[in-house]
Order: sequence, then structure tokens, then C-alpha cells
Amino acid sequence: MEYRNLMYERDGLYVTITLNRPERRNCLSSDMLGELEHALRTTGNDNEVAGVVLAANGPVFSSGHDLAEMAEMGEPELQELFTLCTSAMMAMSEIPQVVVAKVHALATAAGAQLAASADLIVAGTEAGFATPGGKGGLFCHTPMVAVARPLGRKRAVELALTGDVIDAATALEWGLVNRVAPTEQLDEVTMDLLGRATRGSRYAKGIGKQTLYAQMDLPVGEAYKLAIDVMASKAARGDGAEWPKAFIEKRKPVWTHTE
Repeated sequence: MEYRNLMYERDGLYVTITLNRPERRNCLSSDMLGELEHALRTTGNDNEVAGVVLAANGPVFSSGHDLAEMAEMGEPELQELFTLCTSAMMAMSEIPQVVVAKVHALATAAGAQLAASADLIVAGTEAGFATPGGKGGLFCHTPMVAVARPLGRKRAVELALTGDVIDAATALEWGLVNRVAPTEQLDEVTMDLLGRATRGSRYAKGIGKQTLYAQMDLPVGEAYKLAIDVMASKAARGDGAEWPKAFIEKRKPVWTHTE
């Protein structure tokens, strides 16, 4: 599919999806969000893809929602917009591939939500993150769903209420990002992390990622029950059974990537 707001590139096992409206600060219009969800879910259905890099062109990673579009909407249209945005954001955790956000510059409001919705974040030293609604008239309610979860309560509340930008080093200290790299090394560090995060069976990785997110939202007892059921099922067959067999037989495992 040809996208108007995105660039979509496939290189071997990896796909790069790049926000490409630099003249609009990569604001997340309805069209942009629809294309983003389509690109993610289409990739999710391709079991030959191991990982996804989410990137952006221009001086801003993403400024968040398209305020000009929002200003023309009533409550029903806004409900549809935020529902679409949520679906696009959740696609990153729902697809089996590992998604790494490569954030080279400022990510604000729904742009910060977009980065935080990825499995992993590599930030350039020039990157910054903010949920600026706290200093204006519309609190960043939906962005904070994704942004707050990696943070402790007090840090999440500070970010939400002040609307201040935190730099990449602070984001790393607070647990919002996984790596910080100089701008000239951002691609290298991103691909290194993605490569290590996608080792092994693609099938096992996808099941593992989805089960991990599911159990993290459950009480401990229920989390263990889910994990036991999935682990027993996957250890009995396919790539899960190949892992101990290869260890015992002192050979490299041969993955099917399909079960």
C-alpha cells in the first residue's frame, strides 16, 4: 500500500515505519493514525518480519494530535478520533513483532504516547518528552495511559501536571526510555537493541511478548496461572520443545518460527 503520511521500508527481517509529515511536525491526524494502524497490523500478519522500527522525519518526532483537525470536531467526532488513536497505539503491543521507537527529537502529548506505546525506546540526546496539556486547557488524559505506566506514580504526576519537557537523560533515569545515544549513533544503537531483542524463535517471541503484557496487568496469582498454562503448552511442541532438545544434544537449535 502507498501511504501519504508515512514511509514504509522492508530490509530483511525488519520493517521501518517513518512518520513523514515534517512540515506539520508529524502531528497525528486521523489520516496519519489510520495509515499507522494499517502499517502496523499488516506487518503483524507477516511472520517473516522479526521487528519494527518506528521513526520520524524532520525536526520533531511528533507534536501529538492535529489541533487544527480537533478544533473542527464535536464530541462524537472526537470520540472517534481518540478511539482510532488508541487502536493505533495498542497495535504496537498487540502485534507479535518487537517494536522499537527511535526518537530523535521532541515527542509531545500523543507523540509521547506514541513513543511510550512501543515495546522499547531508543532516544537521541536531542530528544525530549512532554505531556503539555497539564499547563493548558486540555489535560493529556489518553497520552498519560501509555506514558504513566513505565514511570513511578510521583514522576508520572509531575510530568502530567507541569507539562514540562524532560530531556533524554531524565527520561532514561525515570524509566521511560531504554537507551540514550548521540544523534550520530542513534541508528546503530537502535538496530543493536532490536537485533538482540529479536534473537531466537519469532513465534516464541511473539507469544512471549503478548503473554508478558497480559500477565503484567493481572494479580500475581492469576499471572502465574496464565504463565503456567502458556509455558506448558509451548514447551510441549514446536520451537519450545526444540530448545531443551538442542541443549541436551549439544547442538544449535533449529527454529521453525511457526509454532
